[in-house]
Amino acid sequence: MFYKPCLGKRIAITLQILFMEIQEIVSKQKEFFKTQQTKNIRFRKMYLEKLRDLIVENENLLYEAIDKDFGKSKFDTFTTEISFILNDIKYYLKNLSSFSKPKKVSTNLVNQFGKSRIHSEPLGNILVIGAWNYPYQLSLSPIIAALAAGNCCILKPSEIAENTMKIMVKIINENFPPEYLYAYEGGIDETTELLKLKFNKIFFTGSTKVGKIVYKAAAENLTPVTLELGGKSPAIITKEANLEVAAKRIIWGKFINAGQTCVAPDYLLIEESVQEQFLEMLRKYIQEFRYEQNSDHYTRIINQKNFERLIKLINKDKIYFGGDFNAENLYIEPTVLANINWNDEVMQEEIFGPILPVISFTNFNITLNEILEYEKPLAAYLFTNNSEEKDNFTQKLSFGGGCINDVMMHLGNENLPFGGVGNSGIGNYHGRFGFETFSHQKAILERATWGEPNIKYPPYSEKKLSWIKRFM
Repeated sequence: MFYKPCLGKRIAITLQILFMEIQEIVSKQKEFFKTQQTKNIRFRKMYLEKLRDLIVENENLLYEAIDKDFGKSKFDTFTTEISFILNDIKYYLKNLSSFSKPKKVSTNLVNQFGKSRIHSEPLGNILVIGAWNYPYQLSLSPIIAALAAGNCCILKPSEIAENTMKIMVKIINENFPPEYLYAYEGGIDETTELLKLKFNKIFFTGSTKVGKIVYKAAAENLTPVTLELGGKSPAIITKEANLEVAAKRIIWGKFINAGQTCVAPDYLLIEESVQEQFLEMLRKYIQEFRYEQNSDHYTRIINQKNFERLIKLINKDKIYFGGDFNAENLYIEPTVLANINWNDEVMQEEIFGPILPVISFTNFNITLNEILEYEKPLAAYLFTNNSEEKDNFTQKLSFGGGCINDVMMHLGNENLPFGGVGNSGIGNYHGRFGFETFSHQKAILERATWGEPNIKYPPYSEKKLSWIKRFM
């Protein structure tokens, strides 16, 4: 009868000890940042190179860990995670020096004779909270940008992908000084305690629901945040599209990682006149790509909770293709649902799984207006060769980012910002945008000490006002 209270007390004491430890590390990071060492370009590059080398050296361990978590293949892990991380490091090593130089800007007439510059300075100590669906990329890519910008960092990987969390914690904490970079292991309770501490920036990737909790906690300390969230990302296919290409690219983008991708096409809007033809093409490519139970290139659902949530979204009466599942190995067959309308249950939340609802339409512009009735998605996609449709899609819809005649590939261009808008996120990163996300743009005006006009100093007169109006 005393077991549960004693257990609860022990858990509370353990949490308190862990919290004290992370408090101390955050405090040490603040002190280390004050030494100015992280602002040194050579210092930043040295540790970016170190992280790169560690990723390469431990590549097989990273593959093993993610396979244990949800059966992700080496091919998919490299192409969607490891390659992104290595390319990020390569990009910053190449561009870090130029990004860090003060940027000259023009000086207006009022401030002559003077020079104006913008200095990018690191914010300080950063908290990055990663996501489970691409655990390496969505944890380490923000960390790389933050370190490149000259910050100290705490990484909190997602505990849902437990094995990848543990390998990242091991690699980081065994090879980096904790006052510079530290990975914190734990779940909801540990993250809740972590959010009570004051950081100079919090970067979170995950659901909108949890994003609101992070945002609220950050507000207590006036901590700026970047929130990379999600939403129901549409893919529109018109009769003007190359249907074969559209079907192939949509099937790849939807079912990679078993649909557990924040920018995957969440649902399809297909022009009615080509719907049957296109549905058959979807069936063709699902079968051709062989997303079978024992396939080494088709990922499992991450856990039982998400598996059960997804199964409830499959309306058996509207299955066009697929629908099979196996609870024992958390497998859900790629499933296409036809004759869907906006009120169906599957349309009420982000799916985040291998279920693809299809809605038909007859009027392209009316369909755009219907999308506008919902929250702004993280991504949107259009397949068409019609210039007017492309323009209307780009100008009318608001979304984080997207593609015309492809899906998800905008993520692979470091010259494009990645981030949401409205309910799908705040702020962005990738490439230069990541560097700027973790930097403060400090304005400096340097004035000459000669040629000082008296016009701005009292006593004032109508004549002075007349001249001021000309200058300003």
